Amino acid sequence: MTTKKVSFLFFFLFISLFTFAQGVEKQKKGSDKVYYVKIETSYGDMVVKLYNETPLHRDNFIKLVKEGTYDGLLFHRVINQFMIQGGDPKSRTAKPGQMLGDGELGYTIPAEFVPGLYHKKGALAAARQGDEVNPQKASSSCQFYIVQGTVWDANRLKMVEQRMGKSFTPEQAEVYGTVGGTPFLDGDYTVFGEVVEGMEVIDKIAAVQCGPMDRPVEDVKMKMSVVER
Repeated sequence: MTTKKVSFLFFFLFISLFTFAQGVEKQKKGSDKVYYVKIETSYGDMVVKLYNETPLHRDNFIKLVKEGTYDGLLFHRVINQFMIQGGDPKSRTAKPGQMLGDGELGYTIPAEFVPGLYHKKGALAAARQGDEVNPQKASSSCQFYIVQGTVWDANRLKMVEQRMGKSFTPEQAEVYGTVGGTPFLDGDYTVFGEVVEGMEVIDKIAAVQCGPMDRPVEDVKMKMSVVER
């Protein structure tokens, strides 16, 4: 092999290794990327951060947002001092007073329970069917809720711990005792994000007048988009 051919071979190998290294670094950075979604409503906008610790829920949510699945859907179940729920595909064309909550996209998402992700106020979590038909606690393909909750004092939290057979960390106890949330849902529903802007919108929607099945009397529609940070 001539010197010229050897030099070309080494140059080719160098370029290949360099390109491969760039690809690995890009992939690594991509996995560290934090995704944000804006939820627009007539009561104001919320921005939610999606957790990388729950990749199945994160990727599914982003996919649905990009496809426009949530645009025009309703927050169809609203309970003050508890949560606001939406994402039922049937809600887009629902008539006034129509019962909602059973609409799906034909699949579920395996539960992703992460100890450090809990039901503080503003938490974004996946709705699901009950344990009697869903012992694996698999999440809905599209329905979600955002926690409002209430503030919990030490005694009430202790009662929840005893009933659930678990202990909250000092950080969780502090947050539940100041910001509030729904601690009794921890470990039963997957939390996959949190509101980082527009927390007051949760309170506004939670305060609307509701009729049967906790559906708001006046429709609360949503529109979503992925936002860059």
